[in-house]
Amino acid sequence: MLEPRVAGPGYQSGFGNEFATEALPGALPLGRNSPQRCPYGLYAEQISGTAFTAPRADNRRSWLYRIRPASVHAPFKRIADRALVGAFGAAAGSETPPNQLRWSPLPIPQAPTDFIDGLFTMAGNGDPAALTGCAIHLYAANRSMQGRFFFNADAEMLIVPQQGAITLRTELGLISLEPQQIAIIPRGIRFCVDLTDEGGPGVRGYLCENFGAPLRLPDLGPIGSNGLANPRDFLTPVAAFEDREGAFELVQKFQGRLWAAAIGHSPLDVVAWHGNHAPCRYDLRHFNTIGSISFDHPDPSIFLVLQSLSDTPGVDNLDFVIFPPRILAMQDTFRPPWFHRNIASEFMGLIQGEYDGKAQGFAPGGASLHNCMAGHGPDTATFERAIAADTSTPQLIRDTMAFMFESRAVLHPTAQALALPTLQTDYWQCWQGLTRRFTPDQR
Repeated sequence: MLEPRVAGPGYQSGFGNEFATEALPGALPLGRNSPQRCPYGLYAEQISGTAFTAPRADNRRSWLYRIRPASVHAPFKRIADRALVGAFGAAAGSETPPNQLRWSPLPIPQAPTDFIDGLFTMAGNGDPAALTGCAIHLYAANRSMQGRFFFNADAEMLIVPQQGAITLRTELGLISLEPQQIAIIPRGIRFCVDLTDEGGPGVRGYLCENFGAPLRLPDLGPIGSNGLANPRDFLTPVAAFEDREGAFELVQKFQGRLWAAAIGHSPLDVVAWHGNHAPCRYDLRHFNTIGSISFDHPDPSIFLVLQSLSDTPGVDNLDFVIFPPRILAMQDTFRPPWFHRNIASEFMGLIQGEYDGKAQGFAPGGASLHNCMAGHGPDTATFERAIAADTSTPQLIRDTMAFMFESRAVLHPTAQALALPTLQTDYWQCWQGLTRRFTPDQR
């Protein structure tokens, strides 16, 4: 465990570690979690992200020492969900098409819109009540959350910015976040999203709700002890509290719906905390990419950053995979992603640059969805270029960052996503130039 430290701008390193941090000297009680009287007149409160009896290695919980308990607020009342959808597929009364789908980026809104109001649900599966599945959203906002705070009782959240920097003011400290970085906000943690460039061109990105087991780093198996995402690169904030009173709104997502309560103080009033149920930031540029240096294109599982385990070994509730800059050295090999059909369903996004599997049409801020057993792969132009390439020399893929949310269950696109004017209805045509090449008389 790290030694307690006085808070300031900064982070603690390591994914899933047991951290200890205090914003005032001596605010952490020594040797006990809930003393009869806490230092500075604080209240002790535990937040549990897993069952009390979960194995020690899997248990997620933190002790918070705060100015007021989290229970101090008015009753919650239902508010408009706007473009946030809480049910998918048949549960939402809609059909799921088996077609390959792709969208152009969402525009930045013109009307004043904060992070909560700027969420737009694209697809999802499962049910937060059953603690399984996920929901995938886009966000687009042009102002900070003003007098509003948010927490998600349904899910752990993975935030992937694509345009513009934001600051996450959380109960447990501050996280600055920019494109090519991600943040994990555990279930129940309260926070506020500020735009770093208030009044600027606005921010845009992706958000995945994980209803299932908390995200974790994958085992490395034959890779050994190093590679992929390293725990030391996940940064958890040090304690930083707000002691503010006023007329604020506390919004929560509960069972797929939004609820709001009046609260007379900032809920970001945790003066000290220790535990491992905590938000963190990871820079995708620190990912240590593993690949083939002889022949054949490896499976995309070698690009796995985080996973949410399911009740079936080797089959995940949710995977987060990235396709970063890398060197391709495989000889006599088709180097782009090969044509494939998967039992898993894939939702892809592009943060910057170009994706090496597509020559055009897949823009930063856009998205694609290839569901279970939908045939997909490189488009015609990418295929033609790849089969003519000189594979005796390495190929450097630079200035790119694509990612994928992958799930064992079908990802049902929402009716509103299928109605978007940004849906590329001609996406299917990108493969139609792959004509018959069969020459039975010539090997």
